[in-house]
Amino acid sequence: MEDVDKTPITFAELLRKPGVIETLDLRGPIGFCAFHGGNLERMTEQIASEAAARSGSSFYAVIQPRGIRHHIPSVKVDPDHSVKLAEFVDHCRYVIAIHGYGLRGHFASLLCGGGNREMAGHVAHHLRNALPAYDSIDDLDRIPRSLRGLHPRNPCNLSTGGGVQIELPPRVRGLTPLVLHWPSHDYRKRRFPHVNHLIDGLVEAAKTWRSAPAPTPPSVRNEVRPVTLGPTGQRFIHRSLSGEPHPLP
Repeated sequence: MEDVDKTPITFAELLRKPGVIETLDLRGPIGFCAFHGGNLERMTEQIASEAAARSGSSFYAVIQPRGIRHHIPSVKVDPDHSVKLAEFVDHCRYVIAIHGYGLRGHFASLLCGGGNREMAGHVAHHLRNALPAYDSIDDLDRIPRSLRGLHPRNPCNLSTGGGVQIELPPRVRGLTPLVLHWPSHDYRKRRFPHVNHLIDGLVEAAKTWRSAPAPTPPSVRNEVRPVTLGPTGQRFIHRSLSGEPHPLP
C-alpha cells in the first residue's frame, strides 16, 4: 500500500479529484459516516454502510480510490465544502463516525471518543458484548488525545445530539495476517468473522440507543445560554453549564 500523501489539500479539493466517491443515504436520525474511507482507512466505509443499512440509520462516506491517499483532518472535513455532508449533518440527530488507526500497544483496542459521552459508553457496551476479546474503551483518559474526537468542528460533534468517534485497529477490520491463520476461515471466500461481530455490535447499539437530552457541545459551554423565567417572572440568562444564572436588568 502506498504511503499517505501529505500534500496540503482541502476537503473540497479532495472531493473534486477523479475517482473519489461521495455517497449519502438519508434514513433514520442516527447516522453512520466514514469520510476517510476507501484506500485511506480501509474497510471503514463498508463497516459504516452495512451497520447503517441494517439499523435503518443514515449513511455518509467519502471513498478514495487506489492511487489516492489523502488524510484530511476531521476538523477540516467541513460541511461548507460539501452539500451532501451538510445534508447529512442537518438530517441526523446523532452521528457515529467510523475511523481506522494503527498504534503500537493498541492492536486490540476499540476507541470510543466523540462529544456525546453517554452515547460513547452505550456503543462501547455493545461492542464489548459483540467482541469480548477486544478492549472497547470509552474512558477518555485511556484514549490518546489525538484520537478522542472532541473538537467541536469534528463532524461527529456537529449534529444536534453530538455523537461518537470510533477508532478501529487493523485487526478488527480484517487487515492483518491473523485472517490467514484463523481456524476454518477462507479469507478468499468469506469476510473475517471479527468484522461481522463488529457490525453486529454497532447495529445493536444504534437500534437500542434511546433519545436522550443532547449534551452541550464543547464549543458552546461558555457561551450565552437561553433566557429562562424565575418564579417571580424575573428573566435569567445562563452563561455556563455549571455556573449560577445571572439576572437580566
